[in-house]
Amino acid sequence: MEVKAYKNNLSLKNKATRALWGFVYNILFRTLPGPMFYNWRTFLLRLFGAKIGKNCKIRSSVKIWAPWNIELGNFVALGQRAELYSVDKIIIGTKVAISQGAYICTASHDITKHAKPLVTAPIYINDFAWVAADAFVGMGVTIGEGAVVGARAAVFKNVESWTVVGGNPAKPIKKRVIND
Repeated sequence: MEVKAYKNNLSLKNKATRALWGFVYNILFRTLPGPMFYNWRTFLLRLFGAKIGKNCKIRSSVKIWAPWNIELGNFVALGQRAELYSVDKIIIGTKVAISQGAYICTASHDITKHAKPLVTAPIYINDFAWVAADAFVGMGVTIGEGAVVGARAAVFKNVESWTVVGGNPAKPIKKRVIND
C-alpha cells in the first residue's frame, strides 16, 4: 500500500503573512499585558485584517493563528490563553465572552485518506453567547444566540440558541433564561 505524503495547500502568501504575524505577535502583542493595551492589540489585529467592533477586550496571552480570518462584534472579551485556530473564518457576534483557555478550532485532518489532508470549516458564535473556561469548539460549529458552552465542554455539533451545554461530547443541560 502506497502512503502519500502530506501536502500543505496553504498559499505561500498565507505562510509568509503568518510568519510576519508570528513576529509581530511575539514582539508587540504578547509582551504588553494588561487592560491599558487592549486598544493596541486591537490595532495590531486590524492591521493584519481582523474585523473588530467597539470595546473588545483581548488579553495578551490570546493566541490567534490568522487575524485576517477573525471577525468580532462589539463588546467581545477574549480571556487569558484563549486560542482561536483561525485557519478558516471565526465569526463572533456582539457581547460574547470566550473564557480563559477556550480553544476555537476551524481545522482538522481527513483521517479517511492516507495523507490526512487539512480540512476546514468556519465557526460562528452568535450574540450574547459564552464559551466558558477550557471549552473546545470544533470546526463547522455554530453556537446559537445566548447559548452557554460549559467549562471543559467539547462541542462538535451546533448548539441551539439560549441553551446551556456541557460535557464531552457536549449535551444540552437546560435552557438559559435571563431573569433580570
